[in-house]
Amino acid sequence: QVQLVESGGGLVQAGGSLRLSCAASGSISSTKTMGWYRQAPGKQRELVATITSSGSTNYADSVKGRFTISRDNAKNTVYLQMNSLKPEDTAVYYCYANIRVYVRWNDYWGQGTQVTVSS
Repeated sequence: QVQLVESGGGLVQAGGSLRLSCAASGSISSTKTMGWYRQAPGKQRELVATITSSGSTNYADSVKGRFTISRDNAKNTVYLQMNSLKPEDTAVYYCYANIRVYVRWNDYWGQGTQVTVSS
């Protein structure tokens, strides 16, 4: 089994910063893309940022220039540094990873961590 455990969410004032972490553990043979998605109340889950195993990144337009995604392949951990936070960034943030367990690739999700930005 594989688990993704997130940490680092919380309450911050507009303009502030937070850093999210997500560690994957279990019977991991290999990991491809890892990333972060978010879901605000009443809205669909949306992509925030992704990063491949080679370090290529992709960001939603709404976070470009403010958020930075990174990963530590040796630790199977992905990070999201969030700067210049805005109230519209308020959401539950979910970690995602595409992981091979023995011979099979599967998508895994974390339990979510709340980020609240006050104005």
